[in-house]
Amino acid sequence: MAISPVTETLLAAKKAAGLSFADLEAKVGCDEVWIASVFYRQASASVEEATKIIEAIGADASLIEALTEFPVKGGLDPVVPTDPLIYRFYEIMQVYGMPIKAVVHEKFGDGIMSAIDFTIDVEKEEDPKGDRVKVIMNGKFLPYKKW
Repeated sequence: MAISPVTETLLAAKKAAGLSFADLEAKVGCDEVWIASVFYRQASASVEEATKIIEAIGADASLIEALTEFPVKGGLDPVVPTDPLIYRFYEIMQVYGMPIKAVVHEKFGDGIMSAIDFTIDVEKEEDPKGDRVKVIMNGKFLPYKKW
């Protein structure tokens, strides 16, 4: 995945400040995954949010404008991701996508889960056999319109 120069600059400033995305959540007042999506140019911030982010990481104020621009979303290159962690999500959808779809349709009817009215949380679940990654996706159900 190609990383934009803005993203590279933001990540370098975050690293230099010694902050995690969880630290930024506490400083900015927005979810850590959402802040990361702003860094990776998959979400846009308000001027107030962008200012808080830039001030927290000690980056140049000229980046505020870039963080408030509407991004082009998606764009994982290549189409099948090669990063092992991102690929696992692709693999999960290959294996469990249709079963999840079937269960959603049984519970809600014909429709989709919004990726706009949506939140995602990543939690660490301690386990003596090896820590576990817990990903919670929460999207509004949108029934297909009949006409």
